[in-house]
Amino acid sequence: MKSPRRTTLYFVIIVIYSSQATLSLNLESIVYHSLLHEHELMEEDPVRPKRAVAVSNPAAQEFTVDVEISFENASFLEPVKAYLNNLSFPIQGNDTDLATDILSIEVSTVCRPNGNEIWCSCETGYEWPQERCLHNLTCQGHNGSSAGRHCHCLKGLPPKGHFCQLQGDVILRMSVRLNVGFQEDLRNSSSALYKSYKTDLETAFWKGYSILPGFKLVTVTGFRPGSVVVTYEITTTTTASPALMHKANEKVTQNLNQTYKVDNNSFQGTYSNETKFSITPEIIFEGDTVTLMCENEVFSTNVSWMHVETGLDIQNSTEVSIYTSMLNNMTSVSRLIIHNITRVYMGEYICKLTLDIFEYASRRKLEVIPIQILASEAVEVMCDNNPVSLNCCSEVNVNWSQIEWKQEGSISIPGNAEIDTDSGCGRYTLMANGTQCPSGSSGTTVVYTCEFISAHGARGREDIEVTFISVAKLNITPDLISVSEGQSFFIKCVSDMSNYDEMYWNTSAGAKIYKRFYTTRRYSDRAESVLTVKTSTREWNGTYHCVFRYKNLYRVMAKDVIVYPLPLESNIMVDPVEAAIPCRSSRHIRCCIEEDSDYKVIFQVGSSSFPAVKEVDEKQVCYKHHFTADSVSCPENVDVFCHFTNAANNSVQSPSMKLNLVPGESITCQDPILGVGEPGKVTQKLCQFLNITRSRESPIGGMITYRCVGSQWQIERNDCISAPINALLQLAKALVKSPIQDEKLPSYLGNLSISTKQAKLEVDLFSGTLGAIINILDLFSTVPTQVNSEMMTHVLSTVNIILGKSALNTWKMSQQQKTNYSSQLLDSVERFSRVLRAEDSTISQPNVQMKSMVIKPGHPQSYRQSFVFLDSDLWGNVTINGCQLEHLQPDSFVVTVAFPTLKTILDRDVLGENFANSLVMTTTVSRSITTPFRILMTFKNSHPLGGMPQCVFWNFNLANHTGGWDGSGCYVKEVTEDSVSCSCEHLTSFSILMSPDSPDPDSLLKILLDIISYIGLCFSILSLAACLVVEAVVWKAVTKNRTSTMRHICIVNITASLLVADVWFIVAAAIHDHRFPLNETACVAATFFIHFFYLSVFFWMLTLGLMLFYRLVFILHDTSKSIQRTIAFSLGYGCPLVISVITVGATQPREVYMRKNACWLNWEDTKALLAFVIPALIIVVVNMTITVVVITKILRPSIGDKPSKQEKSSLFQVTKSIGVLTPLLGLTWGFGLATVFQGSNAVFHIVFTLLNAFQGLFILLFGCLWDQKVQEALLNKYSRSKWSSQHSKSTSIGSSTPVFSMSSPISRRFNNLFGKTGTYNVSTPETTSSSLENTSSAYSLLN
Repeated sequence: MKSPRRTTLYFVIIVIYSSQATLSLNLESIVYHSLLHEHELMEEDPVRPKRAVAVSNPAAQEFTVDVEISFENASFLEPVKAYLNNLSFPIQGNDTDLATDILSIEVSTVCRPNGNEIWCSCETGYEWPQERCLHNLTCQGHNGSSAGRHCHCLKGLPPKGHFCQLQGDVILRMSVRLNVGFQEDLRNSSSALYKSYKTDLETAFWKGYSILPGFKLVTVTGFRPGSVVVTYEITTTTTASPALMHKANEKVTQNLNQTYKVDNNSFQGTYSNETKFSITPEIIFEGDTVTLMCENEVFSTNVSWMHVETGLDIQNSTEVSIYTSMLNNMTSVSRLIIHNITRVYMGEYICKLTLDIFEYASRRKLEVIPIQILASEAVEVMCDNNPVSLNCCSEVNVNWSQIEWKQEGSISIPGNAEIDTDSGCGRYTLMANGTQCPSGSSGTTVVYTCEFISAHGARGREDIEVTFISVAKLNITPDLISVSEGQSFFIKCVSDMSNYDEMYWNTSAGAKIYKRFYTTRRYSDRAESVLTVKTSTREWNGTYHCVFRYKNLYRVMAKDVIVYPLPLESNIMVDPVEAAIPCRSSRHIRCCIEEDSDYKVIFQVGSSSFPAVKEVDEKQVCYKHHFTADSVSCPENVDVFCHFTNAANNSVQSPSMKLNLVPGESITCQDPILGVGEPGKVTQKLCQFLNITRSRESPIGGMITYRCVGSQWQIERNDCISAPINALLQLAKALVKSPIQDEKLPSYLGNLSISTKQAKLEVDLFSGTLGAIINILDLFSTVPTQVNSEMMTHVLSTVNIILGKSALNTWKMSQQQKTNYSSQLLDSVERFSRVLRAEDSTISQPNVQMKSMVIKPGHPQSYRQSFVFLDSDLWGNVTINGCQLEHLQPDSFVVTVAFPTLKTILDRDVLGENFANSLVMTTTVSRSITTPFRILMTFKNSHPLGGMPQCVFWNFNLANHTGGWDGSGCYVKEVTEDSVSCSCEHLTSFSILMSPDSPDPDSLLKILLDIISYIGLCFSILSLAACLVVEAVVWKAVTKNRTSTMRHICIVNITASLLVADVWFIVAAAIHDHRFPLNETACVAATFFIHFFYLSVFFWMLTLGLMLFYRLVFILHDTSKSIQRTIAFSLGYGCPLVISVITVGATQPREVYMRKNACWLNWEDTKALLAFVIPALIIVVVNMTITVVVITKILRPSIGDKPSKQEKSSLFQVTKSIGVLTPLLGLTWGFGLATVFQGSNAVFHIVFTLLNAFQGLFILLFGCLWDQKVQEALLNKYSRSKWSSQHSKSTSIGSSTPVFSMSSPISRRFNNLFGKTGTYNVSTPETTSSSLENTSSAYSLLN
């Protein structure tokens, strides 16, 4: 409006046209000129297109254009509307735009002035958009409002041209109940009943609902039970009021046949498109406060909410709030607010408003997503003041309300926070300096947390670990390092930081120093690494760097080392090594080295020193002196040394030269090179000083030993080393002292393989060259931390040559010389195989084969390797189950090396009769084994008719660390005619031994011994049980004095202990099976109880023997019964318990208490068996001594007996005493000594087994039933009446005579045993003296 005096009228026409070109609309042909004039006054564009809709025909498109027209005179409206209504459509395009047709023109919106306001209303068939109705004020008094609609007229011009829109169809879903029975045909739409119902009902519905405004059609959609519920849909262009709807329902009832029985109160309806359902926010995060809002143009607050997934109506609670209100008194607004939402609330929600019979329902699905934060990974920040950024971004980019940063840690280092709203990311920049993270806190981790906060309250956080690394400060001491060759030095590098990933040493060329030369320690406030060189060489001359690395931060400190040349003692060659010099004569002596340096050399003879004369011979430099014997007394032994002094004034002393000054008349051997000697004397000469052809590059090595025989020096031992091998030996000795060993080793191994092939003849002839090669391999094997396949091939190529059959004589010579070459070689190969890193490699040589496998992560397959040597007619297999390999670390290597000829080279065992009789197979693992490990091996049985095979391994610690065969941890699993299978619980070098003296498992002797043992044990257990029963029956009758009581206490405890021990022996036999592993817990228990109860048997035997000895020797001494019992039980059970507990306590924690293949005390590892053998043998010896005393007492003459009678009775008594005492005192175990020695006769084995297996039977017979008192007690207890009188008579006699004064010859002899002459006649027992009781008590111990 330009002027307040003018009243402006606005109206909008909708033009629908079809066009194949651009739109060019000219309204002059259809509106008055004044219309355009009014537009000019308003200074507005008369044509404003609003939307375009594409149709399916690509050739022609339909467009709908909203045209807004305004003019001041309201009277113009009706003529324009009449003009538009009279137009004929379509209207063809003009000459300039033939492709455009106007299809229709309609007026949609009219805005009229009303006082100071403008009221806008919709024309017939149009309505306001719902968002306009909800948020604009309505003009309630407008008389043009459509019935049932409150939003027909709005106050004010709509902004941005949101005018009335063409009304859409309103679908009202209705249902009504018929009170008639439901028939199944009503479910079938093709049935006659269904069609009849449908026709009748639709006819009544048309008649009734035709009165609704904008009614179009009504359709029956189906029937369902509940009497009969009819569902139908009414299509209109506008909603109807409840009153009008009730009126229409009444007309339906009137027009429907009464047979349908319509329930007038059952009409219900639901509008499908009248509810606006919105959710805020659009993107919902866990933790947000979410608002679900339903808006209806219905004057009602009866709104309900339902969660479809749970089927529950939603009510107000602490988490959920529902608010329903009316807006503008015409729109119902209901809000469902969910606080701090979680994923539990996900799903579909239904908002339902009920008004009379109408239901206005709408549903929306609600999705809840977690806040996903993408943050920087753990970072390391150097405390060097350089910026480092931490970044956090959300996966879903929304307008985040805030991004906060927090930190948690022992140190506080703040940063600067930034937010990038476009990308939804947060950045936190750190700049740490040395004051914020001192050296002591280096490596400290601080957790920084970025937290995203949404506009609706959701929070998401992500942690970033930041490790702050201080810059280390290194210090190196001492300041100056200047040493000579052969001397030691160390460099200490100290860091003020204790946290590091690596601390190592480099040369100036960047090569890493070998780890054996330095140690690194970590302390609470520092770390230090010490480079220690015990024997410096010229290779150590240079600059060395201490490298400190933590993460990706390096700190380096350098130190210079000056090494002055000085020969090592081992590199000084002396001539002679030893020599004889006639008195008052002279000899040239010399010291030689392999280099020409400026040294001061003197010879020292005793306390005198002499200058040396230098002489250069090609690469060899010798210092000589003419020694004269006149300067010392004769005869005399003189040690001569030469001293080398270098520019640093450091000196080294050579090996001694032993000069023996002898009288000239005793000399028989003379030689210009070897010198003179007395008969039988031995002298040694370095091979390089003999007339032996040597290489110009390097001298030969080694030494030859000569002996003076007659008048000639004869070679006794030749240990010369060929020049190439000797050169390699010197390089090997230098290599182990070199700072860069790993770099040189591969080429050295290759040179060794080549040189060994070239020196094969010397290997076959001279043990010196053989020994030098083995020493080289031994030195090389100490160097590497990793060996590849090529290096291992060089090693085994060298081994193949020195183990060839042509070299066996040389090996035999070395064995005669008591060298340890064979064990040394085996140890070297094991060290190489342990550091092999080659996947599934195979190396095959005639005299050695190697196979390996790498352990992959997961479930490794079993390790199975086979070795066949056709030339030696030997084969073997190695198997390790996959379950065993699972315990190994991934990428571990299992390596097996097999030797066919090493069996004839390795030394025989200590006894000299057992020998290796198969392949020698060495199996190693690259990583340490922490769990029990079992390996299975099969060897060819080369002696199927020989003795018992024994599975053994080469124990390098035996024989003073020279090595020997050991069977601990291994046992024979199976023996066949072709093979021997072994099982071992550790890894090393294995083979089998054949013992000629061990009985074969299936031999007659072995079977016989087993039969005797099992039968004897059965008899013994039954006999011992019977003995206990007898003792229980006669106990009161035979224990009427202290001596007799103690005797039977000893017998009962010997019997009980032996019975329990035999039972445990059978249990141990049941537990143990040679073909399967032992049940460890049960086996330990069986071993302990067998040990304890067998010791108890021996100690009770000792108690019985000591009691007998006490009664024989201490006749006049008496001890109370309580003291005797205390001593007896302490000795019988206390001592065995102490010994058994100490034994198991000392050995079981190390798992060396019992044998690997039997439930008995260990012998191989700990000698625990001595805890049984030593006490048992001592007791047997003591009891044998007591038996001798008893026999001596028996053989003493008795006064009053005739010689012949005495002789006969004494012989009988000795025989009986031995029979009684032997099983009771354990003397049968003495036969076990004979079975210990190898080669013992089988008779000793049989006798020992018989006597001890039947020991229980012997105790029953001789210790129990042979006792006359026991016999009498049994007869008295089970006799008839006639025996009762005899018993009374016997008792009367007993009361008038001493305890052992019986009329039988045997009784008298036993009285004589204790030194009595004749018999005693005592009137009453009360007069018996204590000495008599003590004397006669000895008999009770035997009888």
